[in-house]
Amino acid sequence: MPAVLEFFYDVSSPWTYLAFSRVEAVAERAGATIEWRPVLVGGIFNKVNEAVYEARANPHPVKGRYYVKDLRDWARFCGVKIGQPPVFPVRAVDVMRGAIFAQDEGRIVPYSRAAFEAYWGDLKDISQPDVLKEICDTVGLDWDAFQAALSSDAVKARLRANTEEVIERGGFGSPTMFVNKTDMYFGNDRLELVEAALKAAA
Repeated sequence: MPAVLEFFYDVSSPWTYLAFSRVEAVAERAGATIEWRPVLVGGIFNKVNEAVYEARANPHPVKGRYYVKDLRDWARFCGVKIGQPPVFPVRAVDVMRGAIFAQDEGRIVPYSRAAFEAYWGDLKDISQPDVLKEICDTVGLDWDAFQAALSSDAVKARLRANTEEVIERGGFGSPTMFVNKTDMYFGNDRLELVEAALKAAA
């Protein structure tokens, strides 16, 4: 029976973009299936990882310089473009509610890829309606239905439930991944471990 990989993610994280760019290939090599689980990483930080905000406000100068190099190295390795968005952190609630809608429409992977590329590659403010419309047009999502979904109580509840669930299961950021429900991994640099676990679980 194929192993299942749950991928809890928010497109406002550059490290999540790196993991997203590789995770489908990881699952394919392991013969696993992916369950995409959009979340709001800000909601996670507010509950269980508030130290992130202090680190952003007062970054260590030495560690901060290496952080920039590390991110560039990983982006080059993964073959993606990651710049410095002028709006960071971005208000991600609408784009992630949109991911729930895209999931229902069978377009969550191309939608998420387009959102990642718009924010990290093109440095656009993905909280703005005109940018969200561009993303929808790119992946073939109906804009009127998308807008209606953003204010839907059901969509709001599902995004909130995903966020609360990952916290309850021990998550503290994005991406958080689970192999067969119980084996948790965090971060882009754990994908090699994820692949090994998926193969062992298959």
